Amino acid sequence: MSGPLRVMFLSAEAAPLVKVGGLGDVAGSLPGELRRLPEKPDVRVFLPYYPAVRSQVPNPEPTASFEIAHQDGSILGQAYRAVINQVPYYFIDGSPIGKSPGVYSGDNLLDGAKFAFFSLAAMELARILDWKPDLIHAHDWHASPAVYHLSRIKFTDDFFKETRSLLTVHNLPYLGEGAEKALAEFGLPPARHPALPDWTRGFPLVLGLSAADRINTVSPGYAGEMLTAEFGAGLEGFLRTRKDDLSGILNGLDLIDWDPMTDPALPNHYAADSLGIRQKNKLELQAEVGLQTNPETPLLAMINRMDAQKGVDLALDALRLLDGQDWQALILGTGDPALEAAARTLANDYPQVSSVLKYDGALARRIYGGSDIILIPSRYEPCGLTQMIGMRYGCVPVARATGGLKDTITDYRRNQVQGTGFLFDQATPTALADTIKRSLLVFKDKRRWRGLQRRGMKRDFSWGQSARKYISLYNEIAQRT
Repeated sequence: MSGPLRVMFLSAEAAPLVKVGGLGDVAGSLPGELRRLPEKPDVRVFLPYYPAVRSQVPNPEPTASFEIAHQDGSILGQAYRAVINQVPYYFIDGSPIGKSPGVYSGDNLLDGAKFAFFSLAAMELARILDWKPDLIHAHDWHASPAVYHLSRIKFTDDFFKETRSLLTVHNLPYLGEGAEKALAEFGLPPARHPALPDWTRGFPLVLGLSAADRINTVSPGYAGEMLTAEFGAGLEGFLRTRKDDLSGILNGLDLIDWDPMTDPALPNHYAADSLGIRQKNKLELQAEVGLQTNPETPLLAMINRMDAQKGVDLALDALRLLDGQDWQALILGTGDPALEAAARTLANDYPQVSSVLKYDGALARRIYGGSDIILIPSRYEPCGLTQMIGMRYGCVPVARATGGLKDTITDYRRNQVQGTGFLFDQATPTALADTIKRSLLVFKDKRRWRGLQRRGMKRDFSWGQSARKYISLYNEIAQRT
């Protein structure tokens, strides 16, 4: 390998162009941080040219046309180029991308065709550009077809014979089930690894997991959990055969975007050494959502997609176990109608609870900047940004000890000198309620509470940290023989 490391970065999302979940944050932030490292890797992002992207990048530079083989006849594709925040982007277009509405249609057969076409087209574009990637860094099931295709051609294709692959798993249970037929139509048969369960062999993420040179996920804790029956999505036996190739790197946080000193959504800006100002935000937040204004009443908050994975039901039940305690709670989110109804009922039963059942990004920021405690009772959490944002804003996390949550939060009970939050082990309302009570006792001691807040605010969750770990992993993979 000569010159800077060449990295093909394949993702279904990349903020700010298109973001549905945490994947968009990673693909929108990590490539730029990598390119700013002293090694100056040549990282280029490849993204489907969705209608949402067209509206934001209306006149990209036409770059290439090509054909992708399909059982019903070759499919014509086009590629376009633009530089966004100093990162080269290549946008892939073609009929499978145009046929599927939005980023994810909810129909994995339709999306399977879209993302198989995208993955194969990105590799064909690299060939046309005569840009030989040293590494294909694919994300989740949507880009896994590229990793699998590489494994099938590299020994006979001079162009890709030196290319290695890394597959990052952001959420293991999302295997791409239902896309098998679409992938087979693009010439991608089921995987043959003997340790794979038969029912998984055609799923796109499984194809990628079976073929990638290395696998990583978005926290060290989740990397270990993926090897267990509780979190392995039925693949734990197979993943244990690849445990030497599996690792975890924490996602980062955009410290410019998330900054209580400059956040335009906050009525009052503050820092770790001016937390007194933060109390003004709390009083204004209480008034905004119809709660009694009192700086001495601990304000608990939950900002979540209403989903069982996020443990919303655990939190709603746990709050009912806090009778006799002085507290308020603010719930923001939307999703499962049954959970929304339960949140509405809780607010009707308890006047100190406010449930705001919608998506409101600005209100979420005011909650981070004004509430005292952020509840994160996830049943599993590959990484999570909520706890990072909470700590950054002086909002102390109470969270389940799982995945990235246990990697980023130091439990106060176990380490008062370095504690930044409160962790519980069992996914039960009682365990969560007991941990909330523990946090409320500490809240009464303002000196100890300020120490918790300041330690959390000083934690470095920057993308620069993650980028340095990724470049080390990239180099390790690229140097394999």
